[in-house]
Amino acid sequence: MKDVYLFSGFLGSGKTSMLTDVIRQLKEKGIKPAVIMNEFGKLNFDSQAVDDEVPLKEMLEGCICCSGSEKTEAQIQSLLANEQFDVLIIETTGVAHPVEALNAVYSPLFADQLNIKGIVTVVDSKLWLDRNTLSPQVRSLFLEQIRHAHLLLANKIDLLNESEQAKIVYEIQQVNPNAFLLQTTNGRVPLKLLEQLQSTVRKEQGDIQSAKIGIHLHLSSRLVEFKEHFTQQQFEEWVRSLPSTVYRMKGYVPIEGMKNPMLFQYAYGLVQWLPEYIKMQPQIVIIGENIDQISIIGEKSM
Repeated sequence: MKDVYLFSGFLGSGKTSMLTDVIRQLKEKGIKPAVIMNEFGKLNFDSQAVDDEVPLKEMLEGCICCSGSEKTEAQIQSLLANEQFDVLIIETTGVAHPVEALNAVYSPLFADQLNIKGIVTVVDSKLWLDRNTLSPQVRSLFLEQIRHAHLLLANKIDLLNESEQAKIVYEIQQVNPNAFLLQTTNGRVPLKLLEQLQSTVRKEQGDIQSAKIGIHLHLSSRLVEFKEHFTQQQFEEWVRSLPSTVYRMKGYVPIEGMKNPMLFQYAYGLVQWLPEYIKMQPQIVIIGENIDQISIIGEKSM
């Protein structure tokens, strides 16, 4: 199973500096990384920061969380099939929403091969102090990137005085009290801190494995396998019973009367079904907060 990290943060926050330093630390430990870099434009200058020894996939002209979702899936499949690596790092574009990015990465096609360690958000400390100058939409995304992170880096902290540093720590922890907050310069983060992350909550052989970092990581993923068939009505009734903290679901659901499990997707309260002409593994990925506590359709507790 491959460990996966999502690096999030606005343009200029220091994501690429963090990426190059983490790659250095991984290689010093004999751990082989692979990288997917996502940029919104046609030319990705940041890819020059990754040396030729590291498998690299670039996604240009499309955000990982919208038009680039299918491309992300294809890039990950290509890496899994053709490259030897231990850790996958995905540097998202500055406009990527964390929930959407996680949804794009965690496909049911290879969910059992990936261990999503967590979302690491790099916060530009100067930009945080000046956030009220941003448009409401951009400011909202800025806050969402912070709120859903599993590890936060208050970067460029050397540019602030002690009073400003204390203000930033207090305010950011009010937005996300669950994540560990590290004050950094040049995006430097100890590899050990990354390795302690564990955001994936996985269902295996009937047991739930909880987060292992010592605190509950609110945004997480859960892989559910189905052993029986359902009617669409039964399944949709279960979906309607779920709390609002379930943000995304996608995968393949075994439906009575259908030869193959149907492709199922759920987002923003809307359900989509599509017939599948290849027999896929009957399983779905659930993304949300506190999802280890929800009951799954077909379980004895239901």
